Amino acid sequence: MSSKSFLSVIITIVLVSVLTSCKGVKTNEAISEHKKPNILFIAVDDLRPELNFYGANHIKSPNLNKLAGESLVFNRAYCNIPVCGASRASLMTGARPTRKRFINAHIKKDEDYPEAISLPMLLKNDGYTTISNGKIYHYKNDDAKAWDEIWHPNSLWDYALPKSQDIRKNTKRGLPFEAAKVHDSVYRDGKTALKVINDLRKLRASNQPFFLTMGLSKPHLPFTAPKKYWDLYNRDEIELPESYVQPKTTPKQAFHNFGELRQYENIPKRGDLPEALAKELIHGYYACVSYIDAQIGLVLEELKRLELEDETIVILWGDHGWNLGDHKLWCKHVTFETALKTPLIIKVPGKTKGQKTEAITEYIDIYPSLAELVGLDIPNTVEGKSFVPILNGQKSEKNWAISKFKDAVTLIKDDLFYTEWTDDKGIAYARMLFDHKKDPLELDNLAEKPEYQGKVQKLSIELRNKWGKDFLNN
Repeated sequence: MSSKSFLSVIITIVLVSVLTSCKGVKTNEAISEHKKPNILFIAVDDLRPELNFYGANHIKSPNLNKLAGESLVFNRAYCNIPVCGASRASLMTGARPTRKRFINAHIKKDEDYPEAISLPMLLKNDGYTTISNGKIYHYKNDDAKAWDEIWHPNSLWDYALPKSQDIRKNTKRGLPFEAAKVHDSVYRDGKTALKVINDLRKLRASNQPFFLTMGLSKPHLPFTAPKKYWDLYNRDEIELPESYVQPKTTPKQAFHNFGELRQYENIPKRGDLPEALAKELIHGYYACVSYIDAQIGLVLEELKRLELEDETIVILWGDHGWNLGDHKLWCKHVTFETALKTPLIIKVPGKTKGQKTEAITEYIDIYPSLAELVGLDIPNTVEGKSFVPILNGQKSEKNWAISKFKDAVTLIKDDLFYTEWTDDKGIAYARMLFDHKKDPLELDNLAEKPEYQGKVQKLSIELRNKWGKDFLNN
C-alpha cells in the first residue's frame, strides 16, 4: 500500500471515530433534553435567614453559602403561616390559610384540604418517583398516597446521651439542649442525610425523574448537636438582639409566653429568661444550624459525585422564621418579621449563579414555580404565583404577601408591615403597622398615630382584597 493510500485509510478511520463520538454526544444530549429535571427538595425546621448570604457573618454555614452562590437567593421570602404543620400544608398545596384552614401545627393536609392536588401528587402523576424523607409534612403519613416511599429516622427524641434520654422519658419535653461527643449520624438529621445519599445512588440508575426530599429537624428545639458544632462558637461573644424589648405601643396580642420553649426542663415558666440562659439557647441554635449545614453539604457533594447536578433542581426553604430573643420572644407564633421572613434559595441548572432578588415572594409561590419549571399544568386550587419570570431575568410584578397566625393577618407591601387582629366576621380589634425603611426592628407601631390613619384605612381595604376569596367562609 502506498503511503498516500495508507494516509487516506487513517484519515477515514479518524473521521468515522469522530463522527461516531459526536453522534453519541448528540444522542446523550437528546436524552437529557427530553428527561424532565429532578428536584431535590430540602426543608429545614425553624431556620431563620440569619445566614452569610443574608448579611449575617457569625453563623458558620459554608455549604449553604456555596449553594447560595449557585442559586437564586430570595431576600424577601415569607411563609404564609408561622407554624410548622400549617406552613408545610400550605406550601405543598399552594393554597392560602383561611380562618379555619391551615391554622396550627397539628393540622393535616388530608383533613384540611383533601381535594387539593399536592405538589408531590402532581409530580407522581407525571411519572416522578416521590420520596419523603424526614419532616416534610408535620405528620408522617399525611398525604400518603402522594409518595412512593415515606421514611422517618428513629432517634430517641433526638438525644444522644442516656442521661438526656432518661430525662426526656420522665418529662414532657426533656432538656432544651445537648452537646454530645458523638458522630453526626447519631442524631436524626445525620441519619436523614445518609438516607438521602443512599436514595440518590439508587435513583441515579432509574430513567424516571425524581422528587427527593430531605426534611431536616434542626434547628428546631431541642438544640441537640454534636459537640464539635458547639465548639465553633464562643459564647462570650454572643449578644442578645438589639430588639430585646417590648414597646408599649405594640398591641399586647402581638406577644406570647413562648409555651413551646417553656415545656423544656430548666426553663422558667414565666417572665424573661436569665441572660446566661438566653445566650446558651442562642449558642445552641447556632450549633444546630452548623450541624444541618454539614448534612446538606454531604448530600450536595454526593449529587455532584453522581453527576446529577446538571439535571437536578435544588430548592431549600425553612418552614418559617424563629425568634431568638427578638421582642423578648422565643419560637415563632407571631407576625413580626422575625417569624415570617424565611430563607429560600433555588438552584436551576443553566439559570442560576448566585443572583439575588428583592421581589416579595410567598411560600404558596413555590408550588406553581416548580410545576412550571418541569412543564406541568398548575391545578386551579393553587393560589400562588410562579416566580419563574424572575429566574428568566424579568422583573416581578408582585410587591406584596399575606401571612396569618390565628386572628392576626399581615399584609407585607413594599416596606410596610400591616397587621390586623380580626374576629370571625373580619372586624379588626387590634392593629399594628411598621415602616421598615425607618424601623427595620419593628419597635415603633404607627397604626394608632393620627397622621397614619389614612394609610391604615387604605391598607385595611387592601388586606381584605388580598387575603383570599375564601378567607372568611372556609
